[in-house]
Amino acid sequence: MYINTVSHYLPSEVIGNEYFTNINNLSHEWIVERTGISERRKASAEENTSTMAIKAVESLLESIPYSKNEIDLIIGATYTPYDTIVTLAHAVQHQLQIPDIPVVSISSACSSLLNAIEIVEGYFALGKASKALVVVSDHNTAYYNEMDTVSGHLWGDGASALLISKERQTDSDMHIKKIITGGAATSGKAIEAVVLRPNDRGVIMPFGRDVFQNACVYMPKVSQQVLHACGLSIDDLDYLIPHQANHRISLNVINTLGIPVEKLISNIQYLGNTGCAGCAIALSENKEKFKKGENIVITVFGGGYSYGAMLITI
Repeated sequence: MYINTVSHYLPSEVIGNEYFTNINNLSHEWIVERTGISERRKASAEENTSTMAIKAVESLLESIPYSKNEIDLIIGATYTPYDTIVTLAHAVQHQLQIPDIPVVSISSACSSLLNAIEIVEGYFALGKASKALVVVSDHNTAYYNEMDTVSGHLWGDGASALLISKERQTDSDMHIKKIITGGAATSGKAIEAVVLRPNDRGVIMPFGRDVFQNACVYMPKVSQQVLHACGLSIDDLDYLIPHQANHRISLNVINTLGIPVEKLISNIQYLGNTGCAGCAIALSENKEKFKKGENIVITVFGGGYSYGAMLITI
């Protein structure tokens, strides 16, 4: 599989740490020390998960290497849907006006990006599609409790879109060489550590330490697995893009893997935790810096627990 192009969309409103200082007395220094976050983006009252996704897709279409009408599969991913019936993917299909193709939306928390791409892999393998649009979008601030001193300050909003083909389309395509995902619901406090129950009070994280500990185990482990499955070692890795949950987690992961901080790609400092869109946004933000032959691993970990890694070669 090949990523033909990738784009992202971020809301314009920037929320600095002083906002949380004013409402719940969390200092800028305290938030930065524990999370690495200095600011994050917040969707406007006129925006939602689907509108952000559509904006990302509109940006993507500016550099699409073939007609949008050749897209024969749309996969949407989010855990913060605007509508649970007219899904994220259907909203995108309506905007694109591409009829009569498979359209699916999924959620595996912050790991949803890789599971969405894995669904594409399955459709391609079965011969049911050859050019897919993957859209990831999370509107965390629609669900969070900003007064929550445990997790209210973590969240940001954003979306990303990726065009993926079964066969190479251009010399600039990124080659998806391997994806490994898994569910770790049997580990620790997986089914209660971080939850979003629509009939309850939004996102809460009663066992953040358990999330931290398991993320620091699973992300480096699956990153090594995906490299080894392709006959590569850590020394062959040029960049690591971990799920943007907490900068301390990211630093722990690269320390475990034994790679220098220069190989870490992170946007949590200025975007906050943008959920399943975070890694795709980071890939889009940095696409111009990647050089031919470089190896990139995207590794994710989400509530539930879910995890995965994907190896991309430029």
